[in-house]
Amino acid sequence: MNRNQEIIRTSVLGIIVNSMLAGFKVVVGFLSGSIAIILDAFSSIITIISTKLASKKPDHKYPYGYGRVEYLSALVISLIIIYAGITSFVEAVKSIFNPSIPTYTTVGLVIIFVAVLAKFSMGMYVKKTGERLNSGSLLASREDSRMDSIISASTILAALLFIWTNVDISSYLAVIISIMIIKAGYEIAASTISSILGERPDKELTNQIKKLVMTFREVHGVYDLFLNNYGPNKNVASLHIEVDDTMTADEIDELQRRIEDKIYDETHVFVTAISVYAYNTKDDEAKHLYKEIRKIVMSVEHVIQMHGFFVQGNEIRFDIVIDFNCDDREALYQRIVQDIQERYPDYKFTTTLDSDISD
Repeated sequence: MNRNQEIIRTSVLGIIVNSMLAGFKVVVGFLSGSIAIILDAFSSIITIISTKLASKKPDHKYPYGYGRVEYLSALVISLIIIYAGITSFVEAVKSIFNPSIPTYTTVGLVIIFVAVLAKFSMGMYVKKTGERLNSGSLLASREDSRMDSIISASTILAALLFIWTNVDISSYLAVIISIMIIKAGYEIAASTISSILGERPDKELTNQIKKLVMTFREVHGVYDLFLNNYGPNKNVASLHIEVDDTMTADEIDELQRRIEDKIYDETHVFVTAISVYAYNTKDDEAKHLYKEIRKIVMSVEHVIQMHGFFVQGNEIRFDIVIDFNCDDREALYQRIVQDIQERYPDYKFTTTLDSDISD
């Protein structure tokens, strides 16, 4: 069973469980969190639709596929959770100012207890599947189920307290739960929006890719790793490698293909481009210049890295990486280049300002 089939099966199972639980509650006439239940089923339907869309093959209009649809569905589900929380909050506040004497039955409490167990178990199953498949929409649905199980469990506790002490705290408890639901929905929305906007790539993944590239004996360094995400488990990368200046185009081409294959086999990241920095092997003076200039550049605050250093005649090329905490990166970069040029007036410098795009 592939990833899309598993997501759909889990979502359908969620709809069945939610429908059965909702039916049980209606039968006993005990309306508890009905909005959340209905919306939970709706969120599962959204997950199924989004998974179907996300699994569509790339085409002329969307050459990178439809994977980001899953992020949009997770965002919709988070808004559903927030709406359910706000609705519950409003109703809870109303009940505080207009209290009514609750009526509880043994049958009703038993069914709500069963609902808690079922929803909790379903939530854990959805979470496990969502994490394994890296599905944001499933994880959002799981949060919806978890919150609904908390509502039901709280209903039981409030009912038992009323039965034993004749003290009704259900409305106040509902206010607290509603705030928790809104907070959970907001956190899911914030995380999803971050993925859509293009957050910083996962540190473990970028480090893994760089370590894999460095296993090739021809590579002296790997830099400027760009990682673009087009949906769960759909990453596209580009990077620079530093190789000997004696390598031929044929040798570089063969090396690039081996690197691309290894990265895809190990991480399932598709490398679309590998650019090349030349590494001096014939000029001993280049090594001395590299050490001296690197010492100057790296002593400046906010400079993270200097790479791509190469000396050819009286021309020196290299890139400087300045972090985003610097108030004026361009001004700092110009000061560094000017300082180096003044110290080495006999050389022409060709430099590039790079950004701190990945760890």
